[in-house]
Amino acid sequence: MTDRNIARHLIDFIDLTDLSEPCTEEAVAALCAKAVGPIGPPAALCLWPQFVGQAQRQIGEAIPVATVINFPQGGDDIERVLEDIDEALGDGADEIDLVFPYRAFIAGDVDLAADMVAAAKERCEGRLLKVILETSAWPSSESLRRAAICALEAGADFLKTSTGKTTTGATEEGARLLLETIRDHGNHAGFKASGGIRTIAQAQLYHDLFETICGVPASKGRFRIGASALFDVLASAASTGTSR
Repeated sequence: MTDRNIARHLIDFIDLTDLSEPCTEEAVAALCAKAVGPIGPPAALCLWPQFVGQAQRQIGEAIPVATVINFPQGGDDIERVLEDIDEALGDGADEIDLVFPYRAFIAGDVDLAADMVAAAKERCEGRLLKVILETSAWPSSESLRRAAICALEAGADFLKTSTGKTTTGATEEGARLLLETIRDHGNHAGFKASGGIRTIAQAQLYHDLFETICGVPASKGRFRIGASALFDVLASAASTGTSR
């Protein structure tokens, strides 16, 4: 495939994201306009909860709207998580990206983590639940693997690498571990690479890892890339055929 064709292909899997601080209504309006422009559409928009309603009003049902919950700290307050999910869904969110309570899990509170994901999944009522594992935060690969299994068994529809708010975002090592865990536990969940993905080569790496490890073609129901600046890079390449 040419760079132009690769870029057009990868755009299908982008969760076009603005989780900047501070994000503004004007920035969200511009992001929505970009999403429904001639290059696209992306798989979803991903925004702070307070902008879900605005995005839904601007783009309607053309593109799913995702929002983040328990973000970015990954706290342990289940009731707050459920209240925030209820509010987001009430505003029209189609997908929920939930930060796994990784500090509690590392400290040994496995039940709390499992209960949070399970309760969130029940609250989502069929909408996609992506669970953010923050793969760089774990003391060992084995502890991360146990957390990934916990999230899958509690009902996660996707495993996601990172909030993008830590020093280290997505890594090939962390992605491999999550993908191998998905493969080894039924191979039905999706995978979202997020955190510092800015080039076509990086995006292609995670796309190819998904297809190689999971053994199925990438589809937006199983594979996503969370990014902001990457969309513009892909759009430029898709329009002009610029190199990586």
